This record gives sequence, C-alpha cells and structure tokens, in this order.
Amino acid sequence: MIEANRTVDSLMIRTALPAEAAAVAELHARARATYYPDGLPDDGLDWPALWTQAIARPDGQVLCAVREGRMVAIASFRTPEGACAETVKLFQFHVDPGHWRSGVGTALHTACVEQWRADARRTAVLDVHAGNHRAQAFYAGQGWVPDPENPPAEDDHHLFLRFPVPGE
Repeated sequence: MIEANRTVDSLMIRTALPAEAAAVAELHARARATYYPDGLPDDGLDWPALWTQAIARPDGQVLCAVREGRMVAIASFRTPEGACAETVKLFQFHVDPGHWRSGVGTALHTACVEQWRADARRTAVLDVHAGNHRAQAFYAGQGWVPDPENPPAEDDHHLFLRFPVPGE
C-alpha cells in the first residue's frame, strides 16, 4: 500500500483516510452525475457508509489525489471475489469534473499502476458505464482494452476492460 505521499506538480496522491469518506462520496456523486443524461439515479445506497467500508478494507485500497487541500480524484481497487491474487479490480475511478483534462486522472492512474506493480499484480480489470464515453477514451489512452473473457451481455450497461500491469 502507498504509505508515503506522492506529490507531482502540487498534486498529492495518498491513501484516503476514513474521516474523508463523505468527501469521497461527494466527489464520486459529482463525477457519476456527468454520464447520466437524466441526472444521477437514486440507487438507494448509503455511499458515505460504503466509502467508509472501502477505505477500511484490509484487502483493498482507496487512493485520493489532493490539490491545494481539496480532493480532486479517487481510485478504489482490490482483488475481486473469486479472482487469483495477481488480478486487481479498479472498482471506482473518478476525477472531479472541474479537473478533467488537467493531468489529474493520468497521475492517479500512474499511482495505481505503481501500487499494483508493487503488490505483484499482473492484470487489472474494470467495468465502465456504456454511456461514459469520456471514461472509455481515458482508459483506452492508458492502455486498457476490451476484456475477451467478459464480453458484455446484450442488455448490460457496462463494458469490461483489462489492463496488463507492466513488470519491473
């Protein structure tokens, strides 16, 4: 796990703290709202509580990017249920919309890859909302490709991607 802070051009990337769960949930909601044309659906989930659990999980990690004291991006990952230990799933990756195209997402993604490499992960997987073309373009630019082992079902609203974690 990333213990020391990593700073790049006034952007600090570090492990999120349990006390920051509400801020993480707010950023998550702002980012998700951008790819729902009719507004963010009420999914009935208690996102602050879910983020508190994600931050506290011993088998996962939540990284955050902070610029000028404000959280501007988050990434949550862990080994998915039933997967081998060399696989990691990127469950959440969100950049505050006010910081898109500023390099924040690329810096956070790089920090994730560094952590995966340090943890001896060889493959990363994720699913992305089919209507989120901005995220799909970002992931493609980082080297993610469609996951041949998980093609989307006809009625699925997600695409499944895979990333080969580069070795040392």
